[in-house]
Amino acid sequence: MWVRRLLTLSPRRSHRHLSTTTATLTTPTPTPPPTPPPTMLYDQLAIKVNQKLKKLQNPNPKFLQHTSPHPTLIDHTPILSTPLTRVTTLPNGLRVATESSLASKTATVGVWIDAGSRFETEETSGTAHFLEHMIFKGTERRGARELEEEIENMGGHLNAYTSREQTTYFAKVLDRDVPKALDILSDILQNSTFDEKRIARERDVILREMEEVEGQTEEVIFDHLHATAFQYTPLGRTILGSAENVKSITKNDIKNYIATHYTAPRTVIAASGAVKHEDFVEQVKKLFTKLSSDATTTTELVAKAPACFTGSEVRMIDDDIPLAQFAIAFEGASWTDPDSIALMVMQSMLGSWNKSAGGGKHMGSELVQRVSINEVAESMMAFNTNYKDTGLFGVYAVAQPEYLDDLAYIIMNSLSKMCYRVSDEDVTRACNQLKSSLLLHIDGTGPIAEDIGRQLLTYGRRIPYAELFARIDAVDASTVKRVANRFIFDKDIALAAVGPIQKLPDYNWFRRRTFMLRY
Repeated sequence: MWVRRLLTLSPRRSHRHLSTTTATLTTPTPTPPPTPPPTMLYDQLAIKVNQKLKKLQNPNPKFLQHTSPHPTLIDHTPILSTPLTRVTTLPNGLRVATESSLASKTATVGVWIDAGSRFETEETSGTAHFLEHMIFKGTERRGARELEEEIENMGGHLNAYTSREQTTYFAKVLDRDVPKALDILSDILQNSTFDEKRIARERDVILREMEEVEGQTEEVIFDHLHATAFQYTPLGRTILGSAENVKSITKNDIKNYIATHYTAPRTVIAASGAVKHEDFVEQVKKLFTKLSSDATTTTELVAKAPACFTGSEVRMIDDDIPLAQFAIAFEGASWTDPDSIALMVMQSMLGSWNKSAGGGKHMGSELVQRVSINEVAESMMAFNTNYKDTGLFGVYAVAQPEYLDDLAYIIMNSLSKMCYRVSDEDVTRACNQLKSSLLLHIDGTGPIAEDIGRQLLTYGRRIPYAELFARIDAVDASTVKRVANRFIFDKDIALAAVGPIQKLPDYNWFRRRTFMLRY
């Protein structure tokens, strides 16, 4: 006991003496005292944060019985067993594609043409849309009234739409009426009369439609966004054309447009639902005999007047509008660009939100969370538009005038942050959301036929969903950062804004926030 007391009271003895003395003891070495808690405030905060993270990483097992807060890659193989898409190319270059579902009692039949407002000239701008209106006004075999009655008697639906690069005519009918629908489509596309009186009457209809579109601010925003982003190029013109052109379009202009652009190699006839491929191909051979076989492709036409992105802005101040709306866009990717899939994932990461729909604070998108928590917008939406040689990628938002500065900062910060910091969890979640939305989009014969026609025009084939999902799953955090550096980092932007936008920052403010200075 005396030796033990000596050791505790004499800590300054030499090391040799202590080691010699302790060697004679048989008692075990005392355990060290517990580490005192850190005294620095930041150390204490770090410990609390780590404890919260551990709780998040190990959630309640009862909760995990139903779902998990952590996104995971899911095997979609059972879902991807979709029917085969069969494609037949006729000698004149016309492509016929079908996806049969014999269990279905309805079918969608359509004609997809690789022609739109982009392939017009400055003098003929608006002809493609004017033609869409006139195509239902009577043929050599059917008058306008007879055409409407025939569709109604079948209980079918006949419609059309024109975009900047494609024009579509389609019909939804019962299975027994597929031959009749195909006959009507071939008749209106090859034998329309374009009566002069009906052309004059249709001018007023289109002019009224233009006035209605002017009242839809979202349509106006994206028209002006294209006009400023692709100024002095055909892609920057509106689909409806100018009022002066609508008043001056003639029957010869319409016929010349058909002869030039409605050619067999640039046309796809697609059907889905209750159709048999062999029978459908035989019907197409008999009916579509007047299409031109001109081999000029849209790629050659685009090369003559390519789209050129210009960093610029257009602002229309209107204090009579209660809410301010603006769209910010970078130059995006074309349909066939290898990075187009990554931009689709990035669009899903940014997400969309509407104040009237609720939620937002617990959504996966950091941009949506910041916008909803701070309540700086009425709605916002990320968009990714593809064309043959370019695209637009950005964010559209609607907000009260007093919140424009804060909203612009949040949007630009979220966009530029993709160049620096991206988590694997956010990318996986966005990939899963993108795959789900793609599958939900093809629910029905109409969307399937549209998907077939559009993909054959843009890719030359229909990409199987197993292949498309594999490409989506190949996108990871490093891919997103690389693509963001290509399209966002220190790149010019296009900006279009409408409404009480006096407090919206200027163009140079936006341009400076396409990158961050990090030291």
